Amino acid sequence: MPRPSRAHHRRGELVAAARQAVLDRGVLGLRLRDVADKADMSPGSVLYYFPTLDDLLYEVQRDAVERFCVDREEAARHETDPRRKLVRTIKAGLPSGKDDELCVLLYELGAYARRTPAYAAEHIRLYERQAGLYTAILETGAATGVFALTRDAATIARGLVALEDGLGLHITQAVPTFTPSAAEAMLIAYAADATRCELDV
Repeated sequence: MPRPSRAHHRRGELVAAARQAVLDRGVLGLRLRDVADKADMSPGSVLYYFPTLDDLLYEVQRDAVERFCVDREEAARHETDPRRKLVRTIKAGLPSGKDDELCVLLYELGAYARRTPAYAAEHIRLYERQAGLYTAILETGAATGVFALTRDAATIARGLVALEDGLGLHITQAVPTFTPSAAEAMLIAYAADATRCELDV
């Protein structure tokens, strides 16, 4: 009886090794050898499972996008008050600090979106999924009379995502004036103005 293939397991190990290599070295100048060393494999063995380094890093990006989105959606899933749901969603979207693994991965690998369609598609999926999450919260709040939106929900949602992306990048780059708590306060203030609703809940 033939033994079951270990290909799926080995691919998972390589994705984990590539993820750690990006966290340790950054994506610029990352070499196939760096990932191979992390996985205790030869570069040729890595290429057996992933034809190029870009193919492997795409899997790292895809996994990071999915984990980030699921974690964020879960953060406020069972909250019924639109105000608390909005605040919890804001808090869940910001890096915890400069060493926040998921956010560092997303910002590092986002650089590939400028030149590689597959990476760009994941980057767009991440943005749209987050904007959709905010839009649903804002529309529910407006429909129940809790929020009095200053713009349409989609416009406010896209502004929130753009702001948190910029603030998150500053946090992961360790800009001293942008701490997680300061960024959170700025986003909540913007959301409060955009919804005409006090959000100190």
